[in-house]
Amino acid sequence: MDNEKEKILIVDDETSIRRILETRLSMIGYDVISAADGEEALNVFRAEYPTLVILDVMMPKLDGYGVCQELRKESDVPIIILTALGDVSDRITGLELGADDYIIKPFSPKELEARIRCVLRRIDKIAISPLIPSSGIINIGFLKIDTNKKQVYKNNERVRLTGMEFSLLELLISTAGEPFSRSSILQEVWGYTPERHVDTRVVDVHISRLRAKLEDDPSNPDLILTARGTGYLFQRITIKEQIY
Repeated sequence: MDNEKEKILIVDDETSIRRILETRLSMIGYDVISAADGEEALNVFRAEYPTLVILDVMMPKLDGYGVCQELRKESDVPIIILTALGDVSDRITGLELGADDYIIKPFSPKELEARIRCVLRRIDKIAISPLIPSSGIINIGFLKIDTNKKQVYKNNERVRLTGMEFSLLELLISTAGEPFSRSSILQEVWGYTPERHVDTRVVDVHISRLRAKLEDDPSNPDLILTARGTGYLFQRITIKEQIY
């Protein structure tokens, strides 16, 4: 995907942050639009259809949580939330509501630019694995996973996944039966190494979201399993379970 075609919506009530990000992101080729509060953000989003949203948590009229909830009702657009340094609960809440990643204020614009590139690149990336046929179709029990169209069906009904949720699922399936550590998953899917233990909560929350959408009993999963002391793995699958 060409940067010139990628439109980024910046939502923050601090004028200085909006101006800095607008300038920097425009300079590296993104089409940048902005909003100063939550209500304006929803209006701008529906008019402009951005490729990615950078979303502050604390804002007037409608906070970042409310915006995230509304966006997830109608779109799978990647969302990166901005949170204060000490507010771990803000980060987790934002992820639980559907955000793909977070970055802590104060932050380096270069770090945010790297996160943007990682999210957009991962969403476009196609996993290569002997367990994923050229047709891209994998059938596992009541699930049908189309890795080419990036769609999932459960009992023949479409399940809406965000781009990062699908990337995580695709990674686990491509190495089905093999455990992945949280740190390795964060590196493979989000593109960075955790600096603090709390950073791996991004993985935990996304796993929880996937289980809630795909498992019959999320509290007792059959598909996405916990590897005790390691991380997570997808149940072992065989070529016979796939349709070419």
